[in-house]
Amino acid sequence: MKKILIVEDDRRIAQNVGRSLADENYTTNVAYDGPTGLDMARTGAFDLIILDVNLPGMNGFDLCRTLRTEKPRLPIVMLTAMGEIDDKLTGLGLGADDYVVKPFDIRELVARVNTCLRRADLTANPAPNDVLQVADLTLNRETKIVTRHDTVIDLTAKEFALLEYLLQHQGQTISKMDLTTHVWKFTFDPGTNVVEVYINYLRRKIDRDFTPKLIHTKPGLGYVLRDDTK
Repeated sequence: MKKILIVEDDRRIAQNVGRSLADENYTTNVAYDGPTGLDMARTGAFDLIILDVNLPGMNGFDLCRTLRTEKPRLPIVMLTAMGEIDDKLTGLGLGADDYVVKPFDIRELVARVNTCLRRADLTANPAPNDVLQVADLTLNRETKIVTRHDTVIDLTAKEFALLEYLLQHQGQTISKMDLTTHVWKFTFDPGTNVVEVYINYLRRKIDRDFTPKLIHTKPGLGYVLRDDTK
């Protein structure tokens, strides 16, 4: 049974949301202010958080920012009367998975909760062929999520494609021409250092702050992705 934390200072709304989620066989707990919500989120094993913005003690934006750093995979649905587009962009930019504006139809909120939980389940339990891994680095081809040591790493589309190709051929030395052909789709040498540039981008994101280092240069030959500790 999924467990949901509702952080909402309006007791009537919190109770109505709790009852509707209980009808869907979810277990719910409620916090009526920001600090209590943060403490409960940190110590409780919740599958999703419904989070108001205007909270006593600590606003929902700050709470979302903190939780996204500490629990990067915990789904967060923001529930607020602040419906301006800038407010929505702020919430989503801080890492909220969805943003529901008051007044709202409870059926819509439940549907969005269901969607977020399904997405989280897919991320946590992907099909075996959808996940590529070396050491503590994982790439999920279905969700497009890359993590290292449980830290979510933000990659551009081209960085993702480059890492995916290296992971598919981990342990093999891949030449610059192979990469330009399969990642950039060039059938000729473009005469640029685009491969070197993107390899450096990847190193900064997946290697610089972690050990062991995974991307290795073979002078005159190319690059190899491998865990040298094995």
